[in-house]
Amino acid sequence: MTMELARQLSFEDLDLFGHSMGGSIAIVVAGLLEGRVKHLVLGEPNLWPGGGAFSRRIAAATEDAYVAHGHDDLVRSSRAEGLGIWAASLSISSPRGVHRAATSLVVGSNPAWGEQLLALTMSRTVIFGEASLPDADAERLPHQGILVEIVPDAGHLMAWENPAGVALALRRALALTSPGGNLLKH
Repeated sequence: MTMELARQLSFEDLDLFGHSMGGSIAIVVAGLLEGRVKHLVLGEPNLWPGGGAFSRRIAAATEDAYVAHGHDDLVRSSRAEGLGIWAASLSISSPRGVHRAATSLVVGSNPAWGEQLLALTMSRTVIFGEASLPDADAERLPHQGILVEIVPDAGHLMAWENPAGVALALRRALALTSPGGNLLKH
């Protein structure tokens, strides 16, 4: 859908942002649209097989078991843990689709999304929430030509926990690069 939208809008160039699983999707789309993507900005993307805690929890069940009761259990437990927005999002999602998406994150891609990210040539930034650190990718990526931004007072759910911090990180990601994709000093 992202690819089709980009083609229909016929933008000469565009910026892509994706968070978590959306980051993995944005990496693939950026590779397919590379000549048109000026900035790729990712918020704690899934770069390597294994998925995150939620994905592993979901994928641990069989698809049929997750659809039968696991999805509703996850919605209830998410509400009980104070994750109301996550619970609301899950409650309107297809249980089968959620399980398949989680399983795909655990399995990963070939080549891995992290390898695909490293092969891209446009400006690339990965945003981490401070509470998600330490993270090996946050340490490694700057040495591989990828800008890393840290959002204070936030974890993986950074857009809910510190939206102003995410906005600032996005602004920096878009402003600190030249049209050729080279990092500028700040």
